[in-house]
Parts: sequence; C-alpha cells; structure tokens
Amino acid sequence: MRVGHLHGIMQVASHHQSRLAIPVAQKGEPMTPQSTTGRTNQKLRTYNAILQAAVELMRTGKEVTMLEVAKAALVSEATAYRYFPDLASLLQEAMAGQMPTPAEALEAVADSTDPVERVAAATEHLLRLVLVYQGATRAMIAATITRPNTATARPGLRFGLIDYALAPLAESLGVADPDAFAQLKNDLAVVVSAEALFCLTDLCGLGPEDAIASAVHTATVLTRAALQQSTAAGSRRTTRR
Repeated sequence: MRVGHLHGIMQVASHHQSRLAIPVAQKGEPMTPQSTTGRTNQKLRTYNAILQAAVELMRTGKEVTMLEVAKAALVSEATAYRYFPDLASLLQEAMAGQMPTPAEALEAVADSTDPVERVAAATEHLLRLVLVYQGATRAMIAATITRPNTATARPGLRFGLIDYALAPLAESLGVADPDAFAQLKNDLAVVVSAEALFCLTDLCGLGPEDAIASAVHTATVLTRAALQQSTAAGSRRTTRR
C-alpha cells in the first residue's frame, strides 16, 4: 500500500474507530494506557486488512462483495460492516489513490492541441480502466444507483479526464460559447463512462475491444461536431460584421 495513502487510511481509520465501542477491562476496571493502545492498534490492523483485501479483490476484476472482502481479510462479514457501513464506502476508500491523475493518464497526448485526439485517448483510457476494475465498478454502480444520495461515493474519473482532454478549448470555445462548451462536456459524460461500456457489452453484445472502439468513435464524433458548430457560428458572426 502506498505510503501517502497509508496516512489517509490512518485518518479515516481514526474516524471509524471513534464510532466503535471502546473496550473495557475485565471486571469493570478501567483500561490501562497499554491495553487501550493495544486495542487501538488491533483495530487499525483490522481496518487495514479489510481495506487491503478490497484493493486486492478489486484488482482481479472479479465481483466484489462485502462477504468476499471479509473472507479475504480473515474477518467476519459483521466485522467488516463495523468498519465500513456499506460496500460503496469501502470501495470508495479502496479506490482512493489507486487511479492515475488525468495528466498521468493522458501523458501520451499531453503535447497535442487537438481536442478530438485528446478525447479519444481519454475515452479509451477510462474504458480500459473500467475493464480492469470491472467487478468493483459494477459493484459501485449497483450500490449507488438505487440510492442517488450516495452517488458522490463514486470516483467520477470521467469528469477530470474530460476537463483535461478539452483543456485546449477552454480559451476558445469555452470563452466564445461557454454554453456550448458545457454541453459538450455533458454529452461526453454520457459516452466516456462505465455505463456506456456496459450497455455496449451487456445489451448490444459487443466484445470489449469493439465496445471501446464504438465509444471512442461516438466521443470523437461529438467533439468534432461541437468544433464544427463553433467554427460555423464564428463565421456567421464575422459575416454580420
């Protein structure tokens, strides 16, 4: 586990520990500093074991459930729920720090000023990431789709990738027609998504590679169309002058 992420785990673990019952010594005697520290350390070890089990199970791409995580961590399912109230909160913490930043993900097109090329790279990157973490992604969607108030637990990687991919347009389309720029981002959010990939694989029956190619095609068509509309609108404004 990454060192920086371990610091975050310590902080989150502390929060969860505060909600757990504080143990008392036998026969009602107060806990000694040593016994309190020992119990606290044990809780942290249990917390880390559950979290690490979730991370490792997530990396397999297989289905992720609280029961399977608990088995891998060698704890009971009830114990896992004492540390994480639901699967969504566990997956949220497990995913933290595991994904590359948009700049890291799109390093190959960092020097490109072509938004179509950059959007294509962003779409392919996200969908391949979804395939790698497919079990966790499906579990996260399932855990939050019927509880919209928990949707913030989802990492929302698409938004950072879309913003980064469209950065070359921020000072052009973003200034000339901010509404059109915002609409393009919303349109891409539908396509650059796990939901789009699962629709293509599960409902349309496409294989993973064909599904990715289809989503990339759609994302680039949307981007190219927005650019063409912007250029046409600019030409009309120039003509009126």
